[in-house]
Amino acid sequence: MNRRNTELANPIPQAALRASVDLTTWGNIGFWVQIVLGAFSVVTFLFAGFSLSGPNRTTGIEAGILSAFISIVLLGFGIFFSTRYRRLGRNLKDSEATKHPRRADILKLIRIGLIINLVGMGTAIIGGAAMSGIVLGKALSVPPGTFASAADPNRFVQSTDLLAIQANINTIIAHFTGLLSSLWLLDRLNK
Repeated sequence: MNRRNTELANPIPQAALRASVDLTTWGNIGFWVQIVLGAFSVVTFLFAGFSLSGPNRTTGIEAGILSAFISIVLLGFGIFFSTRYRRLGRNLKDSEATKHPRRADILKLIRIGLIINLVGMGTAIIGGAAMSGIVLGKALSVPPGTFASAADPNRFVQSTDLLAIQANINTIIAHFTGLLSSLWLLDRLNK
């Protein structure tokens, strides 16, 4: 079969097929990594949040928790954009040209997803810095050799404080994955 017969049998341009594969692949990677890490973060924050509201809570950590919560909400939007990348990839494989999204629309959507993940990652970094700074200050305020039975237990670092920090790190990694997939797609589709 020569090239002309192949083009007639498959009316979708090669560039559209390559873009379809890239959008579908990187949309899947971004979706699954973000959904798994996001689920871990949500569950960990819920567990830590219930524990942080008790009598042994760390004072001052509320701003870090709020920042982390905003970052998780933005992660939800990042996950939504990963699903949009996958849908655009499927639309590009459609043999009906009217269903093909315009290149400019695809690039605009990727840029919006990139901005959402960038803002979410920045918010998570601010929240993580706030939480880790407060927990570090709490740890440094306890004199060496002090035992829990001899001092106020609220002065010691609680495991829930560390859980909140770990959940925030997972959120940062999830947003970073969203950034990587969006940047990769921008690079591949701008060629």
